Amino acid sequence: MRELLLISQQDNVATALRDLSAGEDARFFVQGEEQCIAIHEAIPFGHKVAITDISPGELIVKYGEVIGRCTQAIAVGHHVHIHNVEGIRGRGDLSQGDETN
Repeated sequence: MRELLLISQQDNVATALRDLSAGEDARFFVQGEEQCIAIHEAIPFGHKVAITDISPGELIVKYGEVIGRCTQAIAVGHHVHIHNVEGIRGRGDLSQGDETN
């Protein structure tokens, strides 16, 4: 049974299918191949977890869509949420030339 849902191979986060605890392994599938990552902190059901290391400024991609921008380094297996992601859509304070707005 898988613990994480990944919709698009472009995604750098996956969605927890149940509450996950630090220290456990979580499985997901990429193009039919099972992948496994170690969970490093509690991830509530329905929340996001990094499946790759994500650097500050890097776009967060879920379900094949950009959903925000990383504000601090996020390592594989860590919670991805409002404490380390900023919204970028519909923000008048960002550059007009930014294609992600």
